[in-house]
Amino acid sequence: MSAASNAAPENPQLVECLIEDDRWAALGIATLAETAARATLAELGLAPAGFAIGLLAADDARIAALNGDFRGRGVPTNVLSWPSHERGAARDGAPPAMPRPGSPDDPEELGDIALAYDTCLREALEAGRAPSAHVTHLVVHGVLHLLGYDHIRDKDAALMEDCEVRILASLGIDDPYEPGDAGRPG
Repeated sequence: MSAASNAAPENPQLVECLIEDDRWAALGIATLAETAARATLAELGLAPAGFAIGLLAADDARIAALNGDFRGRGVPTNVLSWPSHERGAARDGAPPAMPRPGSPDDPEELGDIALAYDTCLREALEAGRAPSAHVTHLVVHGVLHLLGYDHIRDKDAALMEDCEVRILASLGIDDPYEPGDAGRPG
């Protein structure tokens, strides 16, 4: 065995997926999530090797329970996110402060994202989008929340949406914020 084969991978895994609903595996959620998260960090000038993200790929019932537990809303939503640390949030249209990366052996935990299969699929179909494109958008949206972006105030929402559109364009995905979009992230 050569020394090179013992070295840490050049591109260590960024997103650890827990798939509770097997329909996500058929959609290729692990690859979609990894690609979306890497593109998000790249857009923000962050090296993926220094970070880690957890992703739960579940059904609507599981997400409704989580939404009830954490947000007091016992209904399914498309995406939920839980940052590992309080970060300086986006305010008045200014981007949030970016976290410092860890090392590839000890990456900085950004937090966790959860997706609801039935809601995501329904939204994609209603919006006339490929499910893979919609899910990619939701992962980008969730990663931005882990980094301190939000959409509560109009200027912050515009900042977050502009960032999402740039990231998705880098992946060859059209602007999801067309009028009447049924799949806006919650």
